[in-house]
Amino acid sequence: MGRMIITGVDRSARSRAAADWAAREALLRGLPLHVVHVTASDEWPHRPEAVADRVLAELVRRHPELTGSGSTLSGAPADVLRTLAEDAELLVLGLRGEGGHAGVAVGSTAAALAVSCPGPLVLVPGAYADEQLPGRADGVTVGIDARDPMGPAVDLAFEAARLRGARLHAVHAWTFPPQVARSPFPVLEEDRATWEDQEVQMLTDALRPWRVRYPRVDVLEDVVLFRPAEALAHTARNSGLVVAGRRSGDTALALLEHARCPVAVVPA
Repeated sequence: MGRMIITGVDRSARSRAAADWAAREALLRGLPLHVVHVTASDEWPHRPEAVADRVLAELVRRHPELTGSGSTLSGAPADVLRTLAEDAELLVLGLRGEGGHAGVAVGSTAAALAVSCPGPLVLVPGAYADEQLPGRADGVTVGIDARDPMGPAVDLAFEAARLRGARLHAVHAWTFPPQVARSPFPVLEEDRATWEDQEVQMLTDALRPWRVRYPRVDVLEDVVLFRPAEALAHTARNSGLVVAGRRSGDTALALLEHARCPVAVVPA
């Protein structure tokens, strides 16, 4: 298939917001965009073959430099898109599609792919569709475990920051040692300061290879006393993109519940 960005679409405004993000990313990376509409059955009250083509036509009108293609496929959306993602640079979806229920932050297809997509997945929240205003923050935030950094996620975050000419906010979440957390006594301030200094140094050491590789990317190192999902949700409020590595999927799903900007979930 070659290097390309794939976006899955339906008839919802949320889906179109995700497709527009995908188109902008394709232009940024100099890649073609493939627009895919997956139907559960060939018998659909609307012409399914028109959905992908119509979205692609809208995107090309909005972004004349865009090159791309559209296609309609049958099957379970998560299964079809998971297969396509094996060869894609990025798979981009709305966080919730047209079939989602009010009050449900993460749709079933997005949730399934967030824990099983074989390549990088970007999920664009519905709120983003209402907030695409000029001057919106374009910084990049990445969650990094300084003890065991996930290379693919950090790679994607640094490259995204480089392409955007944006600052990278590298967030390392930490907690008190288990024996301290179980203690009935309050933590001494000097002990906390010592542990935090150790975490700061650990993050600096972990990021050093990428700082050498990306010397022009401005990096803000941040050590936060939160659980990983809370740390990212708290620090990424003004970001244009949040990058999270996926080992178990728990952190990614917890983060998506509160997402206000596109979230890239990168498998180990």
